[in-house]
Amino acid sequence: MAKPFTPKVVTANALLEGDVIYQTATGWTRDLTQAEVLTDEADADLRLIDASQQVDLVVGVYLADVDPDPVPQPVHFREAFRAKGPSNYAHGKQETL
Repeated sequence: MAKPFTPKVVTANALLEGDVIYQTATGWTRDLTQAEVLTDEADADLRLIDASQQVDLVVGVYLADVDPDPVPQPVHFREAFRAKGPSNYAHGKQETL
């Protein structure tokens, strides 16, 4: 029996900066709360294929589970860790925490 599809976002790393980024309806963002939440498996597969072809912008593209209400939030520890930014010292996203 197939596992039911759960809400997801397309995530990757920006090719030049290395930052974690998320796909929106019109491009990419570094803010998970602005990511496009995908609730249809076929649509998610198409968005993943489209993102994977953007080799001049991104690397390591994959679908990540999210809790969509009220804004997308990570479901797994790995995604929560990635959303906070680099952990070696305060820079990037961690400067504002």
